[in-house]
Amino acid sequence: MTQFAADKDLIRDPLEALEKHFGFGEFKSGQAEVVSSLLAGQDTLAVMPTGGGKSLCYQLPAMVMEGVTLVVSPLIALMKDQVDSLIRKGIPATMINSTLSPGKQGERLRDISAGKYKLVYVAPERFRSNAFIDALRGLPIALFAVDEAHCLSQWGHDFRPDYLRLSEAVEKLGHPQTAAFTATATPDVRADILKVLKLRDPMVSISGFKRPNLSLKVTHCEGHRQKYDRLHELVKNQKTGIIYCSTRKRVEEVSASLSAEGVKLVAYHGGMADSDREWAQNVFLNRTYDVAVATNAFGMGIDRADVRFVAHFDIPGSVEAYYQEAGRAGRDGEPAECNLLFNFADTRTQQFFIDGNNPTPDIILDLYAAIHRLSGRENKGVTISIKDLAEMLNVKNTMQIGSAISALVRQNYLERFDVPGERKRGTRLSRPELTEKDIELDFDALKEKQRRDNLKLESVIKFCYDHSTCRQEWILDYFGEPDASPCGSCDICDDTADSDRREPTDEEFTIVQKALSGVARTCGRTRSGDWEGRFGKGKIVQMLTGSKSQDLAAARLDKLSTHGILKEHGSSYVFALLTELEKAGLVMIRKTPYPLMSLTKRGTEAMTGNRDFTMSWPDQRRLVKKTTTGQDMTGLEELAFDEDLFDKLKEVRTQLANEAGKIPPYVIFSNQVLEFLTRIRPTTEEHAMKINGIGEVKAKRYLAPFLEAIRQFKEETSP
Repeated sequence: MTQFAADKDLIRDPLEALEKHFGFGEFKSGQAEVVSSLLAGQDTLAVMPTGGGKSLCYQLPAMVMEGVTLVVSPLIALMKDQVDSLIRKGIPATMINSTLSPGKQGERLRDISAGKYKLVYVAPERFRSNAFIDALRGLPIALFAVDEAHCLSQWGHDFRPDYLRLSEAVEKLGHPQTAAFTATATPDVRADILKVLKLRDPMVSISGFKRPNLSLKVTHCEGHRQKYDRLHELVKNQKTGIIYCSTRKRVEEVSASLSAEGVKLVAYHGGMADSDREWAQNVFLNRTYDVAVATNAFGMGIDRADVRFVAHFDIPGSVEAYYQEAGRAGRDGEPAECNLLFNFADTRTQQFFIDGNNPTPDIILDLYAAIHRLSGRENKGVTISIKDLAEMLNVKNTMQIGSAISALVRQNYLERFDVPGERKRGTRLSRPELTEKDIELDFDALKEKQRRDNLKLESVIKFCYDHSTCRQEWILDYFGEPDASPCGSCDICDDTADSDRREPTDEEFTIVQKALSGVARTCGRTRSGDWEGRFGKGKIVQMLTGSKSQDLAAARLDKLSTHGILKEHGSSYVFALLTELEKAGLVMIRKTPYPLMSLTKRGTEAMTGNRDFTMSWPDQRRLVKKTTTGQDMTGLEELAFDEDLFDKLKEVRTQLANEAGKIPPYVIFSNQVLEFLTRIRPTTEEHAMKINGIGEVKAKRYLAPFLEAIRQFKEETSP
């Protein structure tokens, strides 16, 4: 076995090595247990929160054990950052990835064989090459460490097909001691990691997911303007942070908008040149810039401790992705804020990604047939772009083509190759004798993966709409820690505005069911069975409260069985009720391009009898006070809305408008003023003037006939 030059003068004591190589006098919580397991020669799975110091758990044993530690890392930027940091500490480390020429890779391998390095970071795609694996054989491999191990689980949030080869690579290397590390893994993903890597009698360490210094918040935003206002507030108050966006285009939009407002920031996404991405990462790390706007690739392995906020401009695709990205705030242990800016319409982008990552069987088979046809008898391979392949197959979501190629590569039906002299890759048949009729894929497993991906997105949506459970408690329960206590700092724990959120009483549940039934009757159904909104909130409020307006009749909404079903509650209450139902996730508004209301899955369940939801409940008295001058109101016992009285007041208004020279009726009093006159039913000028919209001039000019109509109505309807 090779005698490593780097093994000379090894420090065997881990605490001594910790101080000498890393400058720490003691371990962080959870680290000692993992290091002890590895030094005892045991296979290990370590789940540690972001900022918990999981990298040190394999870097320190590498400096204590004889031989070389191979570290599988998914991102070039991540491994470069860690290797640079180790070299600054005087630790012999290097990396092998696609940025190196074949000649440079060969040189690195020879240096490794000569024992010059203790830690070697390797990109997972290197293990596609049997020649690369052969070059590693014979090396004294002390530890095979798999970082970001959730990437090898198809049920994880960031599945990387190249990670599946690691199990085979470990076997070919003689199954050295193996360890897996991740910051986010549900019980299902942890089981998958153990199974795929075939860890032998492993020690499983779960340090806990709780980050008590993080204040988790969800801000429901009606549009981008509200999101930008919140971002400005975060930058102003917190100074240093990362803003995550779901797409490259959104990164550019947000960066341009904030820059125009004077925010000094860097942008980062996969469409940028390598040099530009490296510059952005470096100036953020060296504190030249304090705000980064980026896609989710930014931050993995970024070790900047003073990030005071992380904002998600768009909803992430899973709870795992959200918590991993949010966890990049407050790594110094000081308080930090994590704010998810939520608008349900943003879920369409994540749904696009899910569809792109899960091509149908027809797309996979059609793609194989196309490549088979284009390759010809000589099987030279196909070098046309994925976009062109998508157009050829009439596939709108080009991501599905890339995913279909990956699925066929994993099953050895296709193989990828580098195009000489160009920065692109081609695709050729692995077994040219096979046609699409010979393809055998586990389509049930592919369907199951899509189902789980949809469930992950649904979990994030539930997280955003849950206004009853502490955010930290919710997260910990998701990751399998059900006995957590409230954090005391999230928006739920700290919220006083929604302190009235609770389950419905029997009477309130009936009102909700009536409202949801009304919404359902204004909707259509898609082929998949989802509700499809056709009308906006205003029209639905009019229908539920029994309006007889011409536009409602033109839409035939006055013919619905739910027309006027909430008439006695009045339009202001019903409008507020629908707003709260939206916040509770029972209804949603899609802008296509108009804001159309429809039921959600949870709303359908509530409509048919499921009472498992909480919400804030509109208060008719509070609604009236909010629209008045703020003075105390008296006589509020008659707040029920009466359509007949409202119509009488409209007749009075029309008559006064005609007498004043046929001016528009709203010039006298708006519909809102008439509504509150209907609710409050004042009989004196002093009482009526407490309603916004009735000033001294209008009161003297127009109010008397309205007060008389109200008095007459009271006399006619009194028992």
